[in-house]
Amino acid sequence: MLRERLIAALGSDGVKTEPEDLAVYSFDAYTDGGRPAAVVLPKSTQEVSAIVKIARDCGEPIVARGAGTGLCGGAVPTAGGVIVSLMRMNRILELDLQNRRVRVQPGVMNLDVSRQVAPEGLFYAPDPSSQQISTIGGNIATNAGGPHCLSYGTTVNHVLGLEVVDNAGEVFATSIDDAGYDLTAALVGSEGTLGLVTSAWLGLLALPEAVRVWVAAFDEMDAASEAVSAIIAAGIVPTALEMMDAVIVAAVEAAFHAGYPTDAAALLLVESAGFEEDVAASEAAIHAIVNAHGARYWKSARTLAERNALWAGRKGAAGATGRIAPNYYTQDVCVPRSKLPQALRAVEAAARSNQITVGNVFHAGDGNLHPLLMYDKSDARQVAAVVETGNVILQSAIELGGTISGEHGIGWEKRDAMTRIYSTADLATMGRVRDVFDPRRMLNPEKIFPSGVRCPEVAPP
Repeated sequence: MLRERLIAALGSDGVKTEPEDLAVYSFDAYTDGGRPAAVVLPKSTQEVSAIVKIARDCGEPIVARGAGTGLCGGAVPTAGGVIVSLMRMNRILELDLQNRRVRVQPGVMNLDVSRQVAPEGLFYAPDPSSQQISTIGGNIATNAGGPHCLSYGTTVNHVLGLEVVDNAGEVFATSIDDAGYDLTAALVGSEGTLGLVTSAWLGLLALPEAVRVWVAAFDEMDAASEAVSAIIAAGIVPTALEMMDAVIVAAVEAAFHAGYPTDAAALLLVESAGFEEDVAASEAAIHAIVNAHGARYWKSARTLAERNALWAGRKGAAGATGRIAPNYYTQDVCVPRSKLPQALRAVEAAARSNQITVGNVFHAGDGNLHPLLMYDKSDARQVAAVVETGNVILQSAIELGGTISGEHGIGWEKRDAMTRIYSTADLATMGRVRDVFDPRRMLNPEKIFPSGVRCPEVAPP
């Protein structure tokens, strides 16, 4: 019944039910889930609306999916249902140059937005490391950030309006210009639990007059961490301020030949963009600060090729760890910048205690850590050790005044950890919001919140 109705709505090319097809959509970059009952690939908002109505009639849950690059199990099915892959909705619909905005479908790749508008002197700021292969819809679902969110903000700061299909298959639109509650911001980061985004208006920025990228090397991680705090404390907000340790630098240099020195304990990758005189002033100030904190190496990348090489190394860091181990797990936590030294020591201690190799590459400017725990998933001991190490790192971040996720979302992986930072009353209040949008809990069930969290006053119809 479900299959036949979906085929009638989308055609046979838009519906996948063969076991091998279903297997492909049963996992993301984090974990395996269950097998869905069907996978559908709509091409329009009208088709998404029809899918939701059919799934609702058949009592099937719905999981929206982009490119599957998520790191928290946010797009995996947990209770069968219908996977709605939005990859065929990949068109740029409208470019409004006068208002510096663009309307796109959710399957458009992040980097393609900037590529399309670059000839007009514009760009789209959020830039997760997966920007070449992650979609705008997935970025909206998790409120993705990236190295440049220190200065430009995360996805929520650049989404101006949304077109959404709700749990009943009805279409509605939001705008940040609407009076009343900001539903646009509420939907960004909701991981597909409040509705399915079918198009989005994105804000664009003017390409800066000048861009400079610098590398500073330190003999100690603590010294590099303290330099980060000192830069921000001086009132300087670079467009990006990243840190890498020796483990990551060695892997990156072997893979990409980015031009990083390999004999240091820590590197800072710093970028400043803006007017030429402002960038020059930032360079002088940042150079002085890192020198005062013991930097023994400083390099300024002046050409586009040099800048691109440095950034290619940073954004390819996770993949480069394949030279160290066949598998890696990425933890995503935030701590106050002033607590970076303690947080990094906690990461190292947890990894050492569990005999796991760890490499640190992260958004130092806003205290968003991404320790990469390297292991072989065919070894049960190593798998258990990685799980334990990740849990210790998570708890350490909380105890340092941080939180359990910076930009990867909560998804399936961290839903039970929500009780570590929110009270039962807090979670019940959030559950009430979800129940207003989706009282049946048919949209991406069992994600974000621990099992059973809902408002008792709202019963499914």
